[in-house]
Amino acid sequence: MNKLTHLDDQGQARMVEVGSKEVTRREAVARGEVFMRPETLELILGGRISKGEVFSLARVAGIMAAKKTSDLIPLCHPLMLTGIEVRFRPDTGQSKVEIEAGVRLTGRTGVEMEALTAVSVAALAIYDMCKAVDREMVISAVRLVHKSGGKSGTFERKGEEKWDC
Repeated sequence: MNKLTHLDDQGQARMVEVGSKEVTRREAVARGEVFMRPETLELILGGRISKGEVFSLARVAGIMAAKKTSDLIPLCHPLMLTGIEVRFRPDTGQSKVEIEAGVRLTGRTGVEMEALTAVSVAALAIYDMCKAVDREMVISAVRLVHKSGGKSGTFERKGEEKWDC
């Protein structure tokens, strides 16, 4: 088993030193889901949520969150991100919205936390926009699906299809 890198030899928290790591192109993709009542999804898709256009606001919230990850997660490095996308895929059959965030940079540390944060906050923004009509929404299955770059190489979660958006 790998050693936890955010703890020193005495078990104290520390921010990992990355200065000697190789600069590489790094990318991470995360996904999550928001389950809701069919009527709620219908309102979103019809542009009838009173607070405004849900996906536009949630997209901006996710992008902003990725940029602020080091302010939210104590031991994350502040990073100069070079690209962030947040996408949505409504699924009327399962009454849910799937969220995908992709984050990139060229640097010494990965962007997995930034992608996961983007998805989580985009999901929270959807909840906030729709809570007046559906307080039973469930945010679920936030997960890393892809990561590349750095010494540990590439990770691909099995069973995840590539999105065509």
